[in-house]
Amino acid sequence: MIRTTVPSPPAKLPASIKEIGRGPDGRRTLDVDSARVLFAAMLDDKVPPLELNALLLAYQIKGETVAELTGFVAALGDRVAPLEPPADRPRPVLLPTYNGARRLPNLTALLALLLKRYGVPVLLHGTAGEGSDFGRVATAAVLGELGVEPATSVIDAQHRLDNEGIAYAPIAVLAPGLAGLLALRRRMDLRSSAHTLAKLIDPFRGAGFRVISVSHPEYLARVRDFLAASRADALLLRGTEGEPFANPRRQPQLEWFEAGVSSVLFEPQLGTPATLSALPATIDAVSTAKWITAALAGEVPIPLPILNQLACCLHGARVSRSADAST
Repeated sequence: MIRTTVPSPPAKLPASIKEIGRGPDGRRTLDVDSARVLFAAMLDDKVPPLELNALLLAYQIKGETVAELTGFVAALGDRVAPLEPPADRPRPVLLPTYNGARRLPNLTALLALLLKRYGVPVLLHGTAGEGSDFGRVATAAVLGELGVEPATSVIDAQHRLDNEGIAYAPIAVLAPGLAGLLALRRRMDLRSSAHTLAKLIDPFRGAGFRVISVSHPEYLARVRDFLAASRADALLLRGTEGEPFANPRRQPQLEWFEAGVSSVLFEPQLGTPATLSALPATIDAVSTAKWITAALAGEVPIPLPILNQLACCLHGARVSRSADAST
């Protein structure tokens, strides 16, 4: 639908833009309440296009503080469709998948299906079918080759979680307002606050265990501070090209958060990445799905960093050591 009217901006919007856009020496941060109001307006399409792009660009340059992330997450939490953890099952694990892969195979689906094997409900969410993937292999494409199609509604996502133990929910299903902001980011192929926020959502309202991957060291520190301040339960790592699986060629640091208290469960591997002949020769969705099927069948070895990450996720899902992985 073509919008014929320009939305009326919130009364404090010009002041907010001025505060965060003063440049490196004069920029200021918003408090939690102001950030919540601002991001709510952005999600609700109440910010005119010119001001919206100015805000996204300003935050790309400035970065978000813990207070601002706290306000943003609160606004988003009010607008994310709720889901219920499947009854009598381990704690659900959330895998945000918004980047795709372009150099290494995208093995997010492998981690998801390994968790499912242990009876852990898995919710993946991302931008399936929403614009160009910029030459990347999206997790949704790999999942499709493995028979896991995107949920068409929140009810469908809940049904799949309850009955199949795995669901892929496009962000347009979970949070339509955030999907609109992500579409702007994807058109420009630039990171924005929406990209960070997408990795922090929890439709289970605190009952899910989030696997949060970041691409750059400065974002790692920022998200770490937020998880500590918000007393979160999560696994934090530098993902593989932004995807939430451990790099199969070199062990990344795996940092565990419980009620905001962090501990490093696996130290990062230093030195030259290993060459793994067992990985698929090409990274397209069909080849990757075939390799994942072979790995699940025990025909090719699963890289140790992914097994280490699996162990962390099982701990986060509160799976007992006696869990049966034969199914």
